[in-house]
Amino acid sequence: MLPTEFRLRSAADFAAATRRGARGASRTIVVHLYRTDRSAGPRAGFVVSAKVGNSVVRHRVTRRLRPLVREALGDLPAGTDLVVRALPAAAGESSGRLGEDLRSAVGTALDSARRRRR
Repeated sequence: MLPTEFRLRSAADFAAATRRGARGASRTIVVHLYRTDRSAGPRAGFVVSAKVGNSVVRHRVTRRLRPLVREALGDLPAGTDLVVRALPAAAGESSGRLGEDLRSAVGTALDSARRRRR
């Protein structure tokens, strides 16, 4: 479990990140990265819909993603909100593959966010 200060919890925070944030995608996940005015550390949230599978599968995917995201948060600047959306292909992938996809998608989103700020 991520500590409370590193979790996105309100629908408004999720909506802001998904609507206004930079996007990065891979075969198994999509990430939305949004820079806020907060000076606190980065926060993360997960979206794993019923399209991924039943509740057992959705929770398994979330459990696999959580430590990977915790590691990725250390590389993000303060005030960043990260939403990780699992795609149906994530259900059958290993943690290693999910980690590669997460790093790739976050890198793409960071590049996109840097281009937007110029």
